[in-house]
Amino acid sequence: ALTIGTFAGVHVGHREMLAQLSAVARARGLPVCVLTFEPHPREWFAAHPRPGAAPVTPPARISTSRDKLEALAECGVYRVCIAHFNASLASQPAEEFIERIVVEGLQARCLMVGDDFRFGARRRGDYDMLAEAAPRLGFDLMRQPTVERHGVRVSSSAVRDALAAGDFERARSLLGRPYTISGRVIHGRKLGRDLGFPTLNLPVRFPRPASSGIFVVRVHGLGDAPLPGVASLGTRPAVEENGALLLEVHLFDFSRQVYGQRVSVEFLHKLRDEAHYDSLDLLVAQIRRDADQARDWLAQHA
Repeated sequence: ALTIGTFAGVHVGHREMLAQLSAVARARGLPVCVLTFEPHPREWFAAHPRPGAAPVTPPARISTSRDKLEALAECGVYRVCIAHFNASLASQPAEEFIERIVVEGLQARCLMVGDDFRFGARRRGDYDMLAEAAPRLGFDLMRQPTVERHGVRVSSSAVRDALAAGDFERARSLLGRPYTISGRVIHGRKLGRDLGFPTLNLPVRFPRPASSGIFVVRVHGLGDAPLPGVASLGTRPAVEENGALLLEVHLFDFSRQVYGQRVSVEFLHKLRDEAHYDSLDLLVAQIRRDADQARDWLAQHA
């Protein structure tokens, strides 16, 4: 029982589709499978523009690949096939995609897609093409209609818009869960410790996060209860030029060494955007203000 898509964020629309697909799969004794792509097709087309075509803007990333896989597992997905999106896949005719990948490769007996699903070279494939092929190639086809929340269509774009605006309540409504980024704690430059604000450092292995700046957060995975703190997600223009994307979290009243441990950072509130400071003294003063504001926000929203 197959569905196909990028599943960016695994929002409530995706979850409703997967719940319906899982019910059909149980009734027919089939495993549930998701076919997804890495990188996101728009990321590939942005890096490989077609001559004469309009420029493609790659979408901001909502989650890490590991977080997406864990969210799919929560939805009862038994198998995830990750197709490497490349020139071959980008140029594959839609008819060939159906026959070679959906039917021969993944042996789909039941396929469910969203109402705006497009596929194949130049996005020629659509639901009507699948509907014509289904009886001929021996699979059942279902369509998931649009899911709305408070009159707004649920989509990955809507989630990105909420995160870019720092509206984590709206993002939570669209995702069906708090917005988090997970990863293993790595060694950093130890600058935060030298400045009096030691941090947990988590690498973020994609260039454009859906949200960036300074945030009030809670960290899960280091004890029975989540731990409060303040975090920076970005390239740290205050301390280096052209820095790699990094999630740095300063936990309040916490001093344990936790290198290598996997943690999940829950974003609660955005304090400000990243900024450059002309001296470390100015940076430390701002970090202190950020920490104080984060503590105040947590006290008010306990």
